[in-house]
Amino acid sequence: MTATAVAAPPLAGTAVRAVGDTVPVRVAAARLRALGCEVDRAPGKAGALAGRIDLVSGPGRGRAGCDIAWSPSSAALSGERDVQAACGLAHLHGLARGGPRFLPVDHASVCAGVLAAQAVSVAVLTEARGGPALRASVSVAGAALLAVAPYVADATAARGTPSVTGEGEPPPFRSADGVRFEIETLDPEAWLRFWEALGAPPKAIATGWAPFQRRFATAVCPLPAALFATLAALPLAAVRDTARGCGVGVVPLRPVPAAEEDPVSPWRLRGTAEGLGPDLPPWSAAGAGPLAGLRVVEATNRVQGPLAGLLLTLLGADTVRVEPPGGDPMRGVPPLAGDLSARFAALNRGKGAVRLDLKTAGGRRAAADLAASGHVLLYNWPPGRAERFGLGADDLAARAPGLVHVHADGWADEDPGPGIPATDFLVQAHGGIADLVADGATAPAPSLVTLTDVLGGIIAAEAALAGLLLRARTGAGATARTALVDAARLLRRVGRGTAHLPRAGTPPVADPLAVAAAFPESFTTVHGVSLPRAPWTFAPLDGEGR
Repeated sequence: MTATAVAAPPLAGTAVRAVGDTVPVRVAAARLRALGCEVDRAPGKAGALAGRIDLVSGPGRGRAGCDIAWSPSSAALSGERDVQAACGLAHLHGLARGGPRFLPVDHASVCAGVLAAQAVSVAVLTEARGGPALRASVSVAGAALLAVAPYVADATAARGTPSVTGEGEPPPFRSADGVRFEIETLDPEAWLRFWEALGAPPKAIATGWAPFQRRFATAVCPLPAALFATLAALPLAAVRDTARGCGVGVVPLRPVPAAEEDPVSPWRLRGTAEGLGPDLPPWSAAGAGPLAGLRVVEATNRVQGPLAGLLLTLLGADTVRVEPPGGDPMRGVPPLAGDLSARFAALNRGKGAVRLDLKTAGGRRAAADLAASGHVLLYNWPPGRAERFGLGADDLAARAPGLVHVHADGWADEDPGPGIPATDFLVQAHGGIADLVADGATAPAPSLVTLTDVLGGIIAAEAALAGLLLRARTGAGATARTALVDAARLLRRVGRGTAHLPRAGTPPVADPLAVAAAFPESFTTVHGVSLPRAPWTFAPLDGEGR
């Protein structure tokens, strides 16, 4: 099989009118333009909405499309600052520093813009499958609620259990030569080797591992002062040399680049030239969502990949996870929703799962059979692993020529050095986001809210929809590769917002428990735990586009 440049973008021939001049509208317009859509900008206000995207070609013209609200409910929200306060982002962003802090980037608005572009793609794909014209709705608060959903799940599962944060400060660290940097490892043995090699006190090493490991889930990371002192006594070069030998990543904080080039496609989308697959299954009114009838085979872990799969599931796709023997280790991490980790449930609700040992020939054959039965194969393995498992595009081309392969990657060939893990906080550091979210009150530091994981997952789901649109247009499969660095790039493109600037009438800041109570329509309750609903709604229009 050979990958080919896309002759015509997925939305070539489609035209929309983007109404409004807010961040979510501008982001949605740019994403649709990158998909090949003709975009007419109408920057006037869209009433009480943040904006709207109207399809002006195809069935339902002028009526189909997507409304972008500030709130999914009657809550009186009118901008990014209100959304960050009401939906818990300001609480979580400030948690590690002792009090609420507003993000200087319009993270919720950027996420909502990508979700709105997805809604338009879904509307076009639904019509291509013989379905009705659709009018969608998404909100900036709904996007924020999607971002904080794992924290809300944790909080509602642990209701009444006091949180233990401990004493200490979060990274980044500072070297003897004045460089601020982040470190990363997911391996407790590597953590131990690294700090022992540097001569850190054993008690500090042991005390620091738990908050460091759990910072992705807790948004806090109180580390012992002795660990900071150990690194402050050494030049960065010495720290890096030791880290490299111990399997630990070290990444200095970088400023926002002055100039940069975007990839040719935001999703590195390529068509496949092995042959044509069968038509996509027709749309069915009996389905649970606009992607009903489509199957996603997902092999992912942590946040970015599972969130991408969750979005496709919430759109109605039948999603089956490939997990190792014994299941994903994250399933048992407390607090629990019934017998399942609340955080895991927040990212994987509604998915099926099969357990396969991909280290064995039988497990790889079963995985290939499963992948060939699907329409999308979504994975976030390191580069090259899919091919080693026999699940690369070339491996499956003859059996599944119409399959859409989506690799939710981390660095995408933009890594800061060999062997550096691609995790949210390292990407924030290397990608200039730590600099972008500096508010003047503290030195630049990555937010302990997983900003690039969340936006990266939304972008990976967008890539799957782009591939499905391409298949609907051409009958051929597609490959896409997105990455956490793409999320960082998009945040840099939008730039700093104003939510963090002092102003009169600061809205009250909600914590995750208050968020669950304030937006009941955005969550469903399972075993007493609040889990996210779909961030969009879709309403079919009749033949007159009403």
